[in-house]
Amino acid sequence: MRTRPFTRRTLLAAALPLRAVAGEWVELFNGRDLAGWRTAGPAGSWRVEGGVLVAEGPGSHLFYAGPVREARFRNFELEWEAKLDPRANSAVFFHTAIPRAGPPEKGFAVQMIHPRGGGAERQQTGSLYGLRGVYKPLAAGGDWFRLRVAVRGRTIQVWLDGMLLVDYTEPIPPPMPPGIPRGRFLDSGTFALQSPGAGARARFRSLRVRPLPDDARAPGTELRAADEVDRAIVAYTARNLPVVDYHVHLKAGLTLAQALTRSRRDGIQYGIALNCGKGFPVEDDAGLRRFLETMRGQPVFLALQAEGREWMDMVSRRAVAQFDYVFTDSMTWTDRRGRRMRTWIAEEVGTIADPEEFVDTLVDRTVEILEREPVDIYVNPTFLPAQIAAKYDRLWTEGRMRRVIEAAARHHVAIEINDKLRLPRAPFLRMAKEAGCKFAFGANNTGPDDLGRSAYGLQMVAHCGLDWRDFFLPGAWWPKAVERKGDALRG
Repeated sequence: MRTRPFTRRTLLAAALPLRAVAGEWVELFNGRDLAGWRTAGPAGSWRVEGGVLVAEGPGSHLFYAGPVREARFRNFELEWEAKLDPRANSAVFFHTAIPRAGPPEKGFAVQMIHPRGGGAERQQTGSLYGLRGVYKPLAAGGDWFRLRVAVRGRTIQVWLDGMLLVDYTEPIPPPMPPGIPRGRFLDSGTFALQSPGAGARARFRSLRVRPLPDDARAPGTELRAADEVDRAIVAYTARNLPVVDYHVHLKAGLTLAQALTRSRRDGIQYGIALNCGKGFPVEDDAGLRRFLETMRGQPVFLALQAEGREWMDMVSRRAVAQFDYVFTDSMTWTDRRGRRMRTWIAEEVGTIADPEEFVDTLVDRTVEILEREPVDIYVNPTFLPAQIAAKYDRLWTEGRMRRVIEAAARHHVAIEINDKLRLPRAPFLRMAKEAGCKFAFGANNTGPDDLGRSAYGLQMVAHCGLDWRDFFLPGAWWPKAVERKGDALRG
């Protein structure tokens, strides 16, 4: 579709907002037609219906080419409302330029995707695409939602329905791993909308911009150089690998607000875990409900950490189903002599007279857990008590590793790559990859001081040749464990 030329009347009508000082909101879409916009790709993919801009049809992009700031924006706030049909996968670009043909060749994009659409795409609505991923769907499919992006200096922030999801400050120099679009650095440019592709539809309304002064800076901005972990996070985010730490605890003074600030700074989404089991503060459905209520609407995954083997008799299937996933470890079990132990407590383990028998029993109990309990992730994998930890490589034989791995693969239990313990080691991970297992990053922090950046997990991704297809995401590969094996819980 060819855009209408600007008439004298159009320019006069637009004159007041165009001359307004920085900080005033200006509408970019007039609600009637595509005046001020230019298509790249099939023009028929864009139309206006009832005051709404509709994108439907073959892949295409619609670029702002109107008179506001001569379609060149450096610092600004951009706000819009959108509504997506199933299978829709769309985006809004900024700091981009109008190409002769094809998609944008520079700039950044805020992702918009229907929760049940997009195929293999992992980054959900509100992601700063390829840099800061949001992996939990937070925008309900089929409803209108509001997105806002602000660029001030070297900082990009993204809000979904008023909730801050992204707070990215571009390091010096910016991380530029292979495989991401050229021109991925803060500069200036125009805006563009992406159509959702054939067989899907996206709607836009209330597209408006608030230009900001060129010297605007986000409050509290801390400029720093990108290190190896920063570059790895950006590289794997760009390659569709979900960078999520599924094993974060709010303990020892770490608050949810502090965790969210850390998550946005580092570019790692969190799963906040509640410990539930014998001897823990939460031992019943009432405790689960209290936790869920305090976390309602927060941009985090919600995890139940099942402690000990008694947990299945303490909580109901209905209550557990409210969590995004369940994980457990094999660090609490009863030996062949009927002695219950927590293997991280040396006094409970006592002297290990026969390490071979001990690890054989550990493997037996681990396999039983993976076969019987409705868990999605096996955490703290291959942990050994301090008394025998130095013999790890000798005790974790190929045969023992294979028994655990085959049980995990058979029952669709992902394996945690634990950042604090640096477990499991590479041979286990390679064997698990060959068996078709999925993996998940996990910190298992005891407070704010040991909440890392998944450095060990990111190293193992490179070391073992893992990619996005090897990584767990709740509900992405198979139904949750509570749906598959929930009969093991109370009714």
